[in-house]
Amino acid sequence: MTLYCGIDLHSNNSQIALIDEADQVIKEKRLPNDINTINEYLAPYQDDLAGVVVESTYNWYWLVDGLMESGYTVHLANTLAIQQYNGIKYTNDATDARFLAHLLRLGILPTGYIYPKAVRPVRDVLRRRLLLVQQRTAQLLSLQSMITRHTGQRLSALKVKQLHTDTLPNYFTHTASLFAAHHALQLLQQLTTQIDDIEAFVLAACKQDAHYAQLTSVPGIGKILGMTILLETGPLERFPEVGNYSSYARCVPTDKISNGKSKGRGNSKNGNRYLAMAFIEAAHYATIWDDTIKRYYQRKVKKVPLMVAKKTVANKLTRACYHMLKEGTHFDVKRAFG
Repeated sequence: MTLYCGIDLHSNNSQIALIDEADQVIKEKRLPNDINTINEYLAPYQDDLAGVVVESTYNWYWLVDGLMESGYTVHLANTLAIQQYNGIKYTNDATDARFLAHLLRLGILPTGYIYPKAVRPVRDVLRRRLLLVQQRTAQLLSLQSMITRHTGQRLSALKVKQLHTDTLPNYFTHTASLFAAHHALQLLQQLTTQIDDIEAFVLAACKQDAHYAQLTSVPGIGKILGMTILLETGPLERFPEVGNYSSYARCVPTDKISNGKSKGRGNSKNGNRYLAMAFIEAAHYATIWDDTIKRYYQRKVKKVPLMVAKKTVANKLTRACYHMLKEGTHFDVKRAFG
């Protein structure tokens, strides 16, 4: 008898449902989020299980990794792509778990990609850098505005970064203002140190990869963007065609056209936001540093809005990076923008 398992994952518990080929519930139970407990519960049925579906939530790592290490075939359900089922007025965690197993049985389960466990932590460390950069920018702007408010002077971001504790009394006379400025500067410097440490750590993990050198050969893609694109892309084999990769990077339009008329737009947030930001930033710098790309961009700006033109450049870079990584070559501006 072939069985199918659906797990509705929550912050502190998991609702598990096992169904057979006739959609009959064999067993279901709510268990605490403990991999040993869940493995023990599923162990009697492991030989009959065709697969286990785990709902893609913020905390799926431990469960998916633990089940895969125990030998289960695990699927990560793409919750955004799953259509809500009709005909049931009342739903709960049990029906949700059964529905995941039902989709797996029918072979119509929309799945997400399970990023390799060995590289996933490095990617997450680099994502943490972005959070720290945002916090550092907030502290910089706060200190910058404090100086303007108390002195009427506007220091550039570079000059604010160059400030030292002993120079702050030149801008603040009241002890309370000086105290606040001192702590803002101290936090700014601490965040900078942490960001530098993260960059050095991730770079050590990425620079040995041949793909990193290929990516950084693209105009506009430097150290940080190269690491971001490399880690957010992951194994290229998961993208069958270049269009799949461009879509994942949010570089394709989401318009729905029928008979020449617009019928609405799709979800523009589908894809990887980190990869999208990286290619947009790369497009911005590429239009500055490379003459061929700059001329292409200027021609586009005459026909379409500025951001559309920049997104077009980003899409070109996305497609170029896909072919470079697939073929093992370096960037050729004539092939991409000729």
